[in-house]
Amino acid sequence: MIGKLILKDGSEYLGRSFGKDLPMAGEVVFATGMVGYPESLTDPSYAGQILVLTYPLQGNYGVPEKKYWESDKIQVSGLVVSSYIDTPSHYQSKQTLSQWLKRQNIPALEIKDTRGLTQKLRAQGVMLGKMEFGKPTDFVDPNLENLPAKVSTKKAYREGKGKRTIVVIDCGVKRNIVRELVKRNVKVVVVPWNYNLKKLKFDAVLISNGPGDPKKAVATIETVKQLLVKKIPIFGICLGNQILALAAGGDTYKLKFGHRGQNQPCVLKGTNMCFLTTQNHGFAVKKVPKGFKEWFYNANDKTNEGIIHKKLPFMSVQFHPEARPGPLDTSWLFDEFIKRI
Repeated sequence: MIGKLILKDGSEYLGRSFGKDLPMAGEVVFATGMVGYPESLTDPSYAGQILVLTYPLQGNYGVPEKKYWESDKIQVSGLVVSSYIDTPSHYQSKQTLSQWLKRQNIPALEIKDTRGLTQKLRAQGVMLGKMEFGKPTDFVDPNLENLPAKVSTKKAYREGKGKRTIVVIDCGVKRNIVRELVKRNVKVVVVPWNYNLKKLKFDAVLISNGPGDPKKAVATIETVKQLLVKKIPIFGICLGNQILALAAGGDTYKLKFGHRGQNQPCVLKGTNMCFLTTQNHGFAVKKVPKGFKEWFYNANDKTNEGIIHKKLPFMSVQFHPEARPGPLDTSWLFDEFIKRI
């Protein structure tokens, strides 16, 4: 079936459907990674978004079993690719990308000119869009919603064993963040975005990644404010970087087209060390809070990529040190966090 992607500016792109023929709306964004579509599609940070993958070949290695995903389901609202491959070849493949999308009711279009579409989003900024298959639907702005509340776990759960306990505030946590912590012999307690931490005994807190505008996660920001007063060690990742900044008195803003992919270069400030990182965010820290200093910055556009307190054990990064998908350059940050507990 032929469907179409309609952008808020009125432009339309026709494409062949290879997902569920279901009308869907969201924010149209692009990601530049060459591999890793199973991990990207299940990353809760993509909730509410129609994802355009710039690398032309997608689906060529199928979809692995659920234990390799970054959450329990596909999180994107829709998918756009240039060339869909329906004959995957990989020893871990359990189903085709098309089968997976249809089973999870996610629309997908093969639109040949993804280069032109991406250039438009870079030049004009990400914009609202909708996918239609004959039946019309309205535009929807996901950034007006509290998306962390939608993707967060509904109840607390525990993983791993160790003498130290780290609470993960789940604003849309990727599974590999928990895996990286468990690997380092700590007990992990994953809690909802608005959980009352007074119920728990713990040694440190990790604020996870997640979708949307960080200012919508009011309950999480208030929780982090209390943690700062108590001087409990904190590590923020992606949305967690923005939430830590807001809780400490800083500010955030929306980027023109965000950073999404596995090839974003980040510089450790004050050094010549540059790391390749996995990223997925549309917002960034605008004002570094008092008592903190910039820790990393983006080598491409010089935007903030992390903050660290000058004296106390508070730190956060805008990128994903757990990767999945992407380079492992910054996995040492988990060790750095645990050292500060």
